[in-house]
Amino acid sequence: MKYYVGIDLGGTNIVVAVVNENYEIIEKGSVKTNLPRKPELVVLDIENLVNYVLKKANLSLELIQEIGIGCPGSINPKTGNIEYSCNFDYHNVPIAKMLKGHLNRPVCVDNDANAAALGEFIAGSGRGLNSMVAITIGTGIGGGIIIDNKLYHGFNYNGGELGHIVIQKNGRPCNCGRNGCFEAYASATGLIKTTEEIMKKDSNSKMWDIYKKSYEINGRTAFEAAEAGDKSAKEVIDIFISDLAAGIVNIINIFQPQMICIGGGISKEGKTITDPLQKIIDKEDYARNSKNRCKVVTAKLGNDAGLIGAAMLFKFQ
Repeated sequence: MKYYVGIDLGGTNIVVAVVNENYEIIEKGSVKTNLPRKPELVVLDIENLVNYVLKKANLSLELIQEIGIGCPGSINPKTGNIEYSCNFDYHNVPIAKMLKGHLNRPVCVDNDANAAALGEFIAGSGRGLNSMVAITIGTGIGGGIIIDNKLYHGFNYNGGELGHIVIQKNGRPCNCGRNGCFEAYASATGLIKTTEEIMKKDSNSKMWDIYKKSYEINGRTAFEAAEAGDKSAKEVIDIFISDLAAGIVNIINIFQPQMICIGGGISKEGKTITDPLQKIIDKEDYARNSKNRCKVVTAKLGNDAGLIGAAMLFKFQ
């Protein structure tokens, strides 16, 4: 049996997993990232955590084939450098070289959304396919594109920023500096914004009752109220799915993948999202008359996707 190490280097937590050649996680552990910190200190924590997890798995470092890191930001997998990460405020940090110096094993690094997409592709919803686009719906919208069994990076390794295609010209401002971006409407943040807008129009909505329980509006507010029969909540969901479909149809028209895989917390709503989404896509997709249809599914692996994908980055660069 061959073993690999996958690392999810996040702004809040560092998570390390030992993954076998069957894409199974056999042991994992985590520590706080504790930003802001110098990269040398973060790498030291990674080293210690890798050794700790290996000890739990009863494996020696010498048995590990490769180590992969998924990290937010602009990552150059050829050089192993974090070219820029706003989460860490790192510029041109040679993270792969640094960690290899500590552990003396081959190290590969890529964007965390790419790692998660790869994990879902090889071990989750995309298993057995040769093309897939993964969309992670969170605070923003992350994307990972796999074509002919390879991650697509773009010539400058900034490809896959799917959250920043425009779906409404002169629409809501986006953190990227443009207006009307996909993630300004179809991310969890965008869904909350739409929920707030509809709630202000209907003071009798059950969404207000839910809000009063915690004085918080989140991505579940509209879904919970809709389950109780609230019409305004249903309107929120319809708008959200329409916005989500607008972006996804654009993505399908560009790449025509076999599958669109949706991850993130909102994906837990399952068929409540994917069934109406598929109906819109089947009406609007340019290739709607083709016998080969792109299917929309929800992710299977959750947070483990990024760990499995990171561990296998060497095989898919």
